[in-house]
Amino acid sequence: MFKLVIAEKPSVARALADVLGAKEKKEGCYCGSGWIVSWCVGHLVELAHADAYDERFAKWRREDLPILPAKWKYNVREGKKAQLSILRTLMNRSDVGTVICATDAGREGELIFRLVYEQCKCKKPIQRLWISSMEENAIRRGFDDLRPGADYENLYRAALCRSQADFIVGINATRLFSCLYGVTLNVGRVQTPTLALLVQREQEIAAFQSAPFYTPEIDTGDFTASGERLADPQAAEIVRAACDGQSATVRSVDREKKTTAPPRLYDLTTLQREANRLFGFTAQQTLDYAQSLYEKRIISYPRTDSRFLTSDMEAGIPGLIRSVAAILPFAEGSGLPADVKRLMDDSKVTDHHALIPTPEAARADLTALPAGERDVLVLIALRLVCAAANPHVFETVTAVLDCGNYSFTAKGKTIIEDGWKATERAFFATLRERPESREDAAMLPDLTVGQGYHPIAASVKEGRTSPPRRHSEDTLLSAMERAGAENMPDERKGLGTPATRAGIIERLVSSGLVDRKAKQLIPTEKGMNLITVLPDTVKSPMLTAEWEHMLGGVERGEVSGNAFMEGVAAMTRELVEAYPAPDPAHAALFAAPVREDGKAGRSAVVGLCPRCGFNVVEHPKGFLCSSRVCKFILWKDNRFFAAKRKKLDKKTAAALLFEGRVFFSDLYSERTGRTYAATIWLEDTGDKVNYRLDFSGRGGAS
Repeated sequence: MFKLVIAEKPSVARALADVLGAKEKKEGCYCGSGWIVSWCVGHLVELAHADAYDERFAKWRREDLPILPAKWKYNVREGKKAQLSILRTLMNRSDVGTVICATDAGREGELIFRLVYEQCKCKKPIQRLWISSMEENAIRRGFDDLRPGADYENLYRAALCRSQADFIVGINATRLFSCLYGVTLNVGRVQTPTLALLVQREQEIAAFQSAPFYTPEIDTGDFTASGERLADPQAAEIVRAACDGQSATVRSVDREKKTTAPPRLYDLTTLQREANRLFGFTAQQTLDYAQSLYEKRIISYPRTDSRFLTSDMEAGIPGLIRSVAAILPFAEGSGLPADVKRLMDDSKVTDHHALIPTPEAARADLTALPAGERDVLVLIALRLVCAAANPHVFETVTAVLDCGNYSFTAKGKTIIEDGWKATERAFFATLRERPESREDAAMLPDLTVGQGYHPIAASVKEGRTSPPRRHSEDTLLSAMERAGAENMPDERKGLGTPATRAGIIERLVSSGLVDRKAKQLIPTEKGMNLITVLPDTVKSPMLTAEWEHMLGGVERGEVSGNAFMEGVAAMTRELVEAYPAPDPAHAALFAAPVREDGKAGRSAVVGLCPRCGFNVVEHPKGFLCSSRVCKFILWKDNRFFAAKRKKLDKKTAAALLFEGRVFFSDLYSERTGRTYAATIWLEDTGDKVNYRLDFSGRGGAS
């Protein structure tokens, strides 16, 4: 009897066949030594389109919602019927006794195999190959330790629930809001809360009011010390004048020894973040490069959420580190690990251990690899070398100096033991663009209390407060990983999984909801408007994070798949019932009204009305609530702002609507003819808009 092995891709099937001795190539498979090895070519079977359940669903109509299949239907993907036919024939051969699932060892890999198995109506016993490396020894060990397919039934149920939930939420929410507003609005269970993170950041940037600040500094000739940051340039000039040419005395010197522990090994998300920060790779590019390296047997399984290794790997890690360090030209002398035990934690490894190079990496020709794969491999190898190296030990020095009745502070750093930082710094030196350092500090001379400097040169350094930065894929992946953490237990936070986050970002870009500009991810006008019209149940990360937690419960056998799907269906019914018609406040967002100048255009949304919650939009004369019954307006021609020689522009209006206040450092005084710093608060009585000044600081209530 033959054993039939089904892999996810032809390249993986070939690697497995080589190890198993299945040398004979036939149509769609390899045979030999009692084995048949075939493949799926990714997703062969997928959920059927809505019109497969009822012909009327071919058209998008709100009255047909919600669409909740009682019995799920599946289709064979276009262009893949031939391979499915081959698999059906192989599964039904009388001389095949067992079917071995050898797709990727994770939720999606399990789903790919099981849908094919069900589509082919196969009833033969299933065994599971579960490996974290494509190395020959790892493959042999995996086949020596095949597990019963029943052990992965819950993993399959979780994968099935995930795909069905995405179908239900996506098709119903997309059709509902597209029908209501007359334009295609793509809504997804995970992608929409992710879009909301980008929109929230964009709103924070729009509402931010940059303000100048002034920092007095003194130069002793050996180092520079900084005074208190001031909002008033005249106050800073007073400090400068009082100190310039005077003596400075060291009042105190504080030294503190600190240690920076070596970094943890990579999971997929941290690898994607680092590759984006250092090389500008998208999350999807990094995943593709890592998957290719895995299939070439050079790294371990990439779709992992663990940053630790298992204790049974400890004996082989020192040798692996030495061999890997030898192929990194900047890591000479770094191949002697100080502590590999800190890399081990069985309790924090679930399906797969952390990402590491395999012994095959030491034999790989780096110059023969594509550039992207080479960069990703170097990152993974570097992280292994650094993770087991000595800590970075340093001493911080904080000196306070007195001059002209003012205090100034100088900070420095002295390295005691470079540790793992030496290898990382050597790697950074090979890059065209060195990443921003968060730890650089000037070296200070050996200072003692009472030490004096004369004369000193004083100056004023001018700067401006900066708005929050737009998300890059690095910071967005971090935000997705932490989403909901403020409102729920740690194990329930997060949008998507390490394996799915890259695809979510790519769908946002391809659907026109997000633009990718250099490293920045910027929501488009359509994306901004979509989040405006959607309710919290669809766009909040908390519900999605809770669902991800429940899917984990399904995977562990703690939650039934039926209970999960009933919750998804109930939420979908409530959503459809809650939106029988478009919100009048939002109807204009997806239309192109005629402006006052007679040209076609769209009014820009600047915030939400404090009276009714509808959108406030910009018009030539002011910022008006879009509700026909609400009379809220911020007039641009405004005596309060004009008297202070300020304009009530879009950015100021956005800040007032978002935070209720806006800070200015240079308001004009008609009485004195001088400028002053103050916060302007918006106070709306419900009938009239008022403003008041607050002199207590950067927006604290008076």
